[in-house]
Amino acid sequence: MKYPMKLVAPLKDYLWGGTRLKEEFGKKTQLEQVAESWELSCHKDGKSVIANGAASGKTLAAWLAAAGKDALGTKAAKASGFPLLIKLIDAHDNLSVQVHPDDAYALRVEGEHGKTEMWYVVDAAPGAELLYGFQHEITKEEFRRRIAEHTLLDVVRHVPVRKGDAFFIPAGTLHAIGKGLLICEIQQSSNSTYRVYDYGRVGADGKPRALHVEKALDVTSLSPAAQGALRTPQIDIFAGVRARLLAACPYFTVYHLAAAGECALDAGADSFHALTVLGGQLKLCAAGEALSLQKGETVFLPAGLGRYVLRGDGELILSKV
Repeated sequence: MKYPMKLVAPLKDYLWGGTRLKEEFGKKTQLEQVAESWELSCHKDGKSVIANGAASGKTLAAWLAAAGKDALGTKAAKASGFPLLIKLIDAHDNLSVQVHPDDAYALRVEGEHGKTEMWYVVDAAPGAELLYGFQHEITKEEFRRRIAEHTLLDVVRHVPVRKGDAFFIPAGTLHAIGKGLLICEIQQSSNSTYRVYDYGRVGADGKPRALHVEKALDVTSLSPAAQGALRTPQIDIFAGVRARLLAACPYFTVYHLAAAGECALDAGADSFHALTVLGGQLKLCAAGEALSLQKGETVFLPAGLGRYVLRGDGELILSKV
């Protein structure tokens, strides 16, 4: 049976995380800090659990395995697994400088897909920035030398960030989320990350966290990044809601929605919908179900569910393939 499914997210307590996801986004946990909330995930490193309805208590991955490919939609029919991973990220401190491989490299070396991603900036502290590609083209030899000499930050782009910015991060782009940022990240379902600089930090074992220099050298684009923040205009595509198209690529399509009152959308046969609520209070009505949604909650709507209605005032991210 297809119906809208509210999800419980696996939580990650990486050393750079803070407490905002607990205090402001309602994440219930005994962890002292929460760096990432995996809002929509069927990845082996953390799977979302269905919180309502007939499938309550099952992982989304298990439900999809039983439901079949049509629950993902025709666009994902050829995918080898669930195609997306959606996260909320609280960067209390700087994340490591890192890069992700593309599909060809990751499938050959890591046994999973690569990682193209996008970021929507939910909130930004004054002066917050992120690192995005290089200021100018460098050689592989210079890249290796600067990693060894700890001078890499001298040649990467430091990009000032404000709330509402969006960034598209193709696989192979060197990047880092800076401290003071709260991010909604939509990405391919992959956890392959190659770290090249980590500010001299040590892990829980008291040892420096591992770097992955040789793999990073294999996959990093050494040319300047093609673009910065994507401050996209509103588009008139969904009746009753203000919308911005944040990203559209072969892996995902992502909208920012500002709902006020009532709006109707449609989860057609082409793709599932995932709604991640960033603020406000909403009620979702579909397939005889009525769900109350609030800040920090994500709901999965299977492909082919059809028309659904949102009522109330709220800010949310709509993700699909």
